[in-house]
Amino acid sequence: MKQHDTIPFLDLVTPHVELEAELVAGFTACLRSAHFIGGTVLEQFEQNFARFCDASFCVGVSNGTDALRFALMAAGVVAGEMVVTVANTFIATSEAITQSGAVPAFVDVDERTYNMDPACLREFIEDRCDFDLLSGRLIHIPSGRRVTAIVPVHLYGQMADMDTILEVAAKYGLLVIEDSCQGHGARYYSERDKKWHKAGSMGAAAAFSFYPGKNLGACGEAGAVTTNDESIARKIRMLREHGQSRKYHHEIEGYNGRLDTIQAGILDTKLKHLAEWNDKRRKLASNYSRLLDGAPEMVLPYEPEWSKAVYHLYVVRVAGREALQAELAASGIGTGIHYPIPLHLQKAYRRLGYSLGDFPVSERVAPEILSLPMFPQLTFEQQQQVADKLLQSLDQASKVSLRIPVPTR
Repeated sequence: MKQHDTIPFLDLVTPHVELEAELVAGFTACLRSAHFIGGTVLEQFEQNFARFCDASFCVGVSNGTDALRFALMAAGVVAGEMVVTVANTFIATSEAITQSGAVPAFVDVDERTYNMDPACLREFIEDRCDFDLLSGRLIHIPSGRRVTAIVPVHLYGQMADMDTILEVAAKYGLLVIEDSCQGHGARYYSERDKKWHKAGSMGAAAAFSFYPGKNLGACGEAGAVTTNDESIARKIRMLREHGQSRKYHHEIEGYNGRLDTIQAGILDTKLKHLAEWNDKRRKLASNYSRLLDGAPEMVLPYEPEWSKAVYHLYVVRVAGREALQAELAASGIGTGIHYPIPLHLQKAYRRLGYSLGDFPVSERVAPEILSLPMFPQLTFEQQQQVADKLLQSLDQASKVSLRIPVPTR
């Protein structure tokens, strides 16, 4: 591959060039109206995104972390309580939990989907918690804390097994708050309801990030909460704006967590293209899976029958990831790693008392996961180049490993 034929991991230039006239027109309208905070542009985006997610309400906020934090707080999680989530995710998930005053409790993930394993969730509740039938409270035995919520993460653009998680939550009186920060438009087929649901419509509330690289990305920081509960939406509107129910009337102490109007306008413009972009991502994922089928020692993404993923990331597993990533980089192919260290092993969470070996699946996949180039404007020819280089590198690595002499006694 020639140097000028480099393939980026993510292309944020092309889509903005393609939509430049629309984006500039929206920006110009904001300049001329001077409506930089709130107003009809924000309200229009909130209505349109709620409709896109099949949710009743959407509240725009400053970023995805605030979206999850506000969702937890508005749904009723209070300081000192415990919230269950996964170790295989970005730290923003657990930051939102701690910043709401709660304590994260981690569980392991399914080795095929990398999302929350419902069996591990059940095991945590049954082995480490006690459920008081009279009060309806679930108590974490080692800490004595009340467990009040579950945060499944729709990682890489694929929804977690929501039917099972919601069933467990209902049994023990727990809230479910979806971390949909990578799940814009992802779908889940519910056997319980006999229909498809979109990410952001199944839990008590859901958090979305519009960080620039997301399937729906702003030109800066932005986020939103979707919910079917009007009271949760109303509380989040107060939380994002200093606890105000109306100007200078503060019912609670809140935060400065508003989504500015320019970003809302940008997002509303892009939202019109999101379904098409997601369809392209699914086709690109199918191409990769076909091109890489049978690759030695490589695990490709798994998509269950109940899932329609939107492939925010296309993630493979392979031993010797660093060497492979370096070879791809030398050939001008960009890749990413999401995420190299499970949260329970991060220095930031030493106080929680977790150890190596606590979550074997998360620990096993972390040093092997590699994200390949994925964006709607990626061409099939570029995918072929990525696949050819991957297969070549894996074949060479396989031959080298066969030449390594076996030690004798």
